[in-house]
Parts: sequence; C-alpha cells; structure tokens
Amino acid sequence: MLPTLVLVGRPNVGKSTLFNRLTRSRDALVADLPGLTRDRHYGRGRVGERPFLVVDTGGLEPVAKEGILFEMAKQTRQAVDEADLVLFLVDGRQGLTAQDKTIADQLRKTGRTVMLLVNKAEGMQRTAVTGEFFELGLGEPLPISSAHGDNVTEMVELALEGFSVQEEAAEKKIDHPKLAIVGRPNVGKSTLVNAILGEERVIAFDQPGTTRDSIYIDFERAGKHYTIIDTAGVRRRGKVDEAIEKFSVIKTLQAVEDANVVVLVVDAQQGITEQDAHIADFVLQAGRALVLTVNKWDGLDQYQRDTTKRDIERKLHFLSFAKLHFISALNGDGVPGVLKSVNEAFAAAMAKLSTPLLTRVLTTAVEKQPPPRGMFRPKMRYAHQGGSNPPLIVVHGSALDKIPDSYRRYLERTFCEAFKLQGTPLRIEFKAGKNPFADKIPKPLTESEERANHRARIRGRRLYGR
Repeated sequence: MLPTLVLVGRPNVGKSTLFNRLTRSRDALVADLPGLTRDRHYGRGRVGERPFLVVDTGGLEPVAKEGILFEMAKQTRQAVDEADLVLFLVDGRQGLTAQDKTIADQLRKTGRTVMLLVNKAEGMQRTAVTGEFFELGLGEPLPISSAHGDNVTEMVELALEGFSVQEEAAEKKIDHPKLAIVGRPNVGKSTLVNAILGEERVIAFDQPGTTRDSIYIDFERAGKHYTIIDTAGVRRRGKVDEAIEKFSVIKTLQAVEDANVVVLVVDAQQGITEQDAHIADFVLQAGRALVLTVNKWDGLDQYQRDTTKRDIERKLHFLSFAKLHFISALNGDGVPGVLKSVNEAFAAAMAKLSTPLLTRVLTTAVEKQPPPRGMFRPKMRYAHQGGSNPPLIVVHGSALDKIPDSYRRYLERTFCEAFKLQGTPLRIEFKAGKNPFADKIPKPLTESEERANHRARIRGRRLYGR
C-alpha cells in the first residue's frame, strides 16, 4: 500500500497550496479566503521514485459545535484516522496561536505520527520563524513555503523515511494478476465479484455503501492463480455523508495502487457520469491496466444501448486502450470474457520488450512521421524498456526536451500497435544526451565588457570576444 499523508491545520494556512504542489496539479481551490476547502480531497504524488497518496482537508475548528465548521472539523478528524503520517501546518507569518495549541493537543491524542511544518517561511531566518513553535511539543518544526516550494522536496523525503525499501520491493514483486473491481456505489461490483468467483462470496445488496472496506480474495481458474479486490464505491465528494463511507474512499484508492489490473464497472441504466470519468482518470494516473465493463446491459432497449455507446466514446475516449465488455453481472451474461481480458491486460502490462525491436519500431515511426523541428532538430537514436506495470519505454537521442505531447501520443500508439499491447497504458520517457560542445559555446558579454569593447574599437582593437 502507498503511504498516505494527510494535511491538517487551521483554515488558510496553505494546505491546498501544498496539496497542489505535492500532486503537481491545480485540483484544490486556492484563494486568500479561509474555509474554501470543505470536503476532503485525494491526490497522488511522487518524489523521485517514491509515490504516495496525499489528502487535503478543510480547516480544523476545534471550538465549533455545529454548522459547516463543525462538519469540516469532523471530516478532518476522520482523515487523520486514515493517515500514515499527519502533516500539521502552521502559519509562520502569523505566529503561534491558541487554535494551533488546541489542534496539537488533539493530534497527540490520536497516536498518529505528526510532522510539524511552519508554512509561509520564505525569506525568513529558520530560527526566527520556528522558535516559538517548539512550544507545541511535536518535535523540531520544519520551515517550508508551499507557494514557492522551499524545503518541500526535503520534507517529503523525510516523511517517507519510515517506509522501508524492503516493503516497497516486496510489493513490486508480481507473480499473478491482482485485479481491483472499482466504480461508483451500487453499480454491481460485489455482484460481479460473485459472478467471477462462481459463489456468493461477498454481500451484494441493492443499497449504496454495502461494501465498506476493500476485500482481498484469492482464487484459481484453469490452473491460474488470481487475487480479486472488491472495493467500496467512490462517489462524488459532495455526496459522501456517512462517516464510515468517507473512510472507505482512501481504501479504494489504495486498492487501485495495489492492483495490476483494474476492472472499472459503470451502470448502463444510470449512464456514464462525471464521477466515472474521475475514477478512470485516477486509474490512468496510477498507470494500471484496465478493463471497462458496462453492467446491467440486459435492462436496456436498443435506443438506450446506442445512447450509452455514444456516451462512452464521448466521455471515456481516453480509455481507448482498454477492452470494453457489456455484461449483466446478475445473470452472468458476458462475465467469462472479463477474466479473459484481465489476463490479456496483465500480460500486456508485464510484457518484456527487446531493445532491437523497440529501436526498429522507433526508426520506422520517425521515418513515417518525423518530429516537429524547433531551433534544433530532434534526433532519436534508440529505445529500450525502462519498466513494467505500466510498460515504460525510454527513448535516447538529442534535442528531445521540446518534443510535443502530440508526438509522444503518436509514439505511444505506434508502440502499442506494433507489440499488440491492449489493455494497458504505455509511457514514454525522453532522455537527451549531453551536448559535447556546450562548454565551447561562447558566453554572452556582460554590459561592462560590451562598453570596454566599444571603447577599444575606437582605438582599433578589441578586448573581449572575437
């Protein structure tokens, strides 16, 4: 499981700004206005080769007894219960407040590991900005600037030190498909799990939120070993009201990270919703192989089926790499084909691609459609595989830093077609070699050197440059 970092603090101390920097996104609203974030916000971050989950919370108002501030504080306390590490933010510009002390007391009672971060510390001396916060008794405060990025990378590296490399290596050892069944509540995930297993293994009930935690089940089919993960439904944050169901969201996201193949279940009778697209996008960001299943297909007439197919093409067009199945989990129609596609997606995600073949495909693609030229012409010399799950292809050459995303997508499609990689996303990384003449390029003259040259030219000679 990926480590989970939860951002906690009173309103307007910079939690959402830090969330956006850690996730390299603009998913969380940011403004100089307290209380802007109310629901919890989940995202995926990475520092070097270390991925993690990060949770943004609303401000913690310990004194609130009712109303929106009370609900925000309740959600924050629930997020702390899910945390592997709590990042407690305080404001270095405003200094220590009574509310900071109250929050620190509450965090100590939870028993969670807490890292104290003094935000908005840019341009200030470390001792001056952190001195008064030692009073909170949460260890040495670390000054950061979520807006400017000061000490943020060092902070994450320090936070992830407690998660050993041995544990990560064990998680990366893959010997059989591990598939997670994900989707919105009440789309038939548990029914599909039972249909795949051939028995009533998990509770399936016509009520959203029946599954409250991720359930791991080992089984065999045709002599092949599998692990299937039944997850809780992920609904839109504004619709998540029940405390136990809020706790289930992070478990589902962790199950996606833990799986090799994700089976996304959508409800044909409810149509393709925005939340379906959000879940699919998270799976894509995690780089997981994917199988798309449209459940309750038997209850639709021909017009509704045609409408659903058009909606899939329009709203889930970025999942064109995934196999699509129209099924009825309750009746078992189309279910056997799902497991077949899971096997194909797993094989594609774990495929071993030889360097000579990759280079040959790259050369053919470049000859067919050369990359756009800028100041320097990009040259792609060879390609090799840099990883699996998802497949990573590293392209070496020169002047590759300006390759547009459109050409990257062209290469991704070309490699997938050449090696028949269906069911898994593919990623391409460009590595440009060092320019051997970089040190020999003359540096531009300074203003004082230009003036000296001008005076020397009047005398018939030159001091600087050629």
